[in-house]
Amino acid sequence: MCNKLLVLKKNSTIAIIGLGYVGLPLAVAFASKYQVIGFDIKTKRVEELQRANDTTLEVTNKELKNSLISNTRNGLTITSAVHDIKKANVYIITVPTPINNQRQPLLTPLKKACETVASVLKKGDVVIIESTVYPGATEEFCVPIFESSSDLIFNRDFFVGYSPERINPGDKKHTVTKILKVTSGSTPEAAKFIDKLYASIITAGTYLAPSIKVAEAAKVIENSQRDINIAFVNELSKIFRLLNIDTEEVLTAAATKWNFLKFSPGLVGGHCIGVDPYYLAQKAKDVGYNPEIILAGRKMNDSMGSYVAQETVKLMIDKGISIKGSNTLVLGITFKENCPDIRNSRVIDIIREFKTYKVNIDVYDPWADIDTVKQEYNLNLINNASLLKRNYDAIVLAVSHKEFLSLDLEKLISATGVIFDVKSFYPKSNTDSRL
Repeated sequence: MCNKLLVLKKNSTIAIIGLGYVGLPLAVAFASKYQVIGFDIKTKRVEELQRANDTTLEVTNKELKNSLISNTRNGLTITSAVHDIKKANVYIITVPTPINNQRQPLLTPLKKACETVASVLKKGDVVIIESTVYPGATEEFCVPIFESSSDLIFNRDFFVGYSPERINPGDKKHTVTKILKVTSGSTPEAAKFIDKLYASIITAGTYLAPSIKVAEAAKVIENSQRDINIAFVNELSKIFRLLNIDTEEVLTAAATKWNFLKFSPGLVGGHCIGVDPYYLAQKAKDVGYNPEIILAGRKMNDSMGSYVAQETVKLMIDKGISIKGSNTLVLGITFKENCPDIRNSRVIDIIREFKTYKVNIDVYDPWADIDTVKQEYNLNLINNASLLKRNYDAIVLAVSHKEFLSLDLEKLISATGVIFDVKSFYPKSNTDSRL
């Protein structure tokens, strides 16, 4: 088996299942050395990628175009047809793993992706999961789908591995090949093969985990740890506001100690940090343990959007502004700065809380897609500063897009209006309050 896998490495055709923020950069990276088939069920997404246009901005159009120039040895093909991926012998699943309204893992996209791969799975194939899952999911959830739908036997006819994605959307410094890659496999031979496969494109190097469960657990605790740290400073922010102390000034002073970890308060959204802790928490509950710290952190961070709106309303009342029918401008709808990604953006919590006070809301974001925002949040997004009104009663800086630095807030805010800076983005003297 070892020899077979080593031969497979040299002649691999790789199918990437899911061409979003994770899958596309990975597909382009592998296409520099292998024949790669990029598969996605969204025909609109496939068509735009075939035209060498990536609306996520994770890959430049030039990079994408160059990868689409195929030859006999390498290159990328984009498709939405299942039969096109049959010739692959390595399958990498990168579909999203969201949560439902009850904040429980929603594995439907992963299940469908596994079923798709199972329909074309052959003897000797290797399947690698990159989607975030709870520890044990690859072998307990995915493998039974592969076996039942293919009539193949696990670890005899096909092999699996887990390699957690570490993509940071919008980050042009820490791109996919420059982030150390954790790998794992279902047998020692499969693990070595998967590790060598990734090592062939990951310049930052790889780390071969001792098991698939270890690799899965490493992924969920990376983001859970960050979530808890942010929850701590969010709680500090609430306390310091009551004490009339500026949180940013406190954090700056504390950061003068060499081992202080400086996290900033704010909204915690996105597809990973605001989601992954729930996957770990659910698995903990399944085995009879109540994860108190993890869920407390999530509760704190999920409360911040409504808290920002409430604190802004208090400031408006202090200035004598009539709340019902007032006009508020929210700057940003994406989950982070300088990125078009709106997945699990918690800015929506600010907006929804404002609406309970009958406040009129304008949302301005030059990065987000108007149609996507309308579909996801039923909001009429403004993406051009020239369309903004004047004399807003309140402005909330929710996302620190670079474009917001050039906004003339004095021309947008009324004489009695308030400015709340969630990100401590503007000079303190230019705002009425900040987290």
